[in-house]
Amino acid sequence: MSKPKVVIGMSGGVDSSVAAWLLKEQGYQVTGLFMKNWQEDDTEQYCSSRQDFLDAVSVADRIGIDIEAVNFAEEYKDRVFSYFLQEYEAGRTPNPDILCNTEIKFKAFLDHALSLGAEKIATGHYAGVRQTKEGFELLKARDLSKDQSYFLHRLTQEQLSKAIFPLQNLLKTDVRQLAQKIGLHNYAKKDSTGICFIGERPFREFLNRYLPSKPGPIFDDTGKQLGEHMGLAFYTLGQRKGIGIGGSKNGSGEPWFVARKDMASNSLYVVQGHEHPWLKTATVHSQQSHWIAGNPPLENVSLAAKTRYRQQDAACHLKQQDTLSFTLQFESAQWAVTPGQSAVVYADNVCLGGGIITA
Repeated sequence: MSKPKVVIGMSGGVDSSVAAWLLKEQGYQVTGLFMKNWQEDDTEQYCSSRQDFLDAVSVADRIGIDIEAVNFAEEYKDRVFSYFLQEYEAGRTPNPDILCNTEIKFKAFLDHALSLGAEKIATGHYAGVRQTKEGFELLKARDLSKDQSYFLHRLTQEQLSKAIFPLQNLLKTDVRQLAQKIGLHNYAKKDSTGICFIGERPFREFLNRYLPSKPGPIFDDTGKQLGEHMGLAFYTLGQRKGIGIGGSKNGSGEPWFVARKDMASNSLYVVQGHEHPWLKTATVHSQQSHWIAGNPPLENVSLAAKTRYRQQDAACHLKQQDTLSFTLQFESAQWAVTPGQSAVVYADNVCLGGGIITA
């Protein structure tokens, strides 16, 4: 009995390339799909979509599968980018990659793949999926340094039921070695970093195209004015570089960090030292909660959570406030918890879901 047809998202990077090869080796009927999600300035130096497509086509040819390109730029602009701008204008720091997964890769892409006759879709994410008697679970990848379950925590049972993550049990070093062994030219290609549509370009320069500058005062924790900011949208909590107050160190020699934003007065507050109390939070409130199993976890069980992607899981307890909001009480205070980012909850290696941080 032949395995089902799978459409895999191919970005031109090494991860999705190896994932496609693995699927073919395992006997699936594989078709590659290159998604174009941004086109506003894709002729500029910072956008690599043209080269990425050529890399994806080259890989597809090498491993012997068909590939097509599809343009989701309109859907991306409506469902992801508009939200991104709205959140920054409100002084929050969103994570558009999470929304991209739910709205584009596992919605627009999934719908397109099903229309092509696919039974499953696959991506090069470092994560896993497991079917149990209760339903589908989202799992961490074996390579915890690359695990991307954080970005996938808003997937539904229906979306997970269609998903395959071929890299679940591989280390990143294994993936590159395998790519080189099977003759993929992109085996050493640099990983993409930052927000997908911004790429390597200067962030403020990009944001300034869409949001007006609204300068205002910068204060320290005593209320002393230290300078002027460019606009609260251009700063995020915990930010150290680019604050613009130079060497004003009060003699302590410790760096300044963004600690608070007061939207009402258009004021930015900064503090000195990584361990300043204003940068520590033990109680985190979240809204727009989403639970992969359909229900929140029990309140009396030990859980762990992270409030940003590059962070170790931290022990916590959850209290559900209502159907769409919850509070996490961490055993130790968390650093620079940022409204707009996601608090993602885990039980060991199972990702349970999460919500958008409000405070």
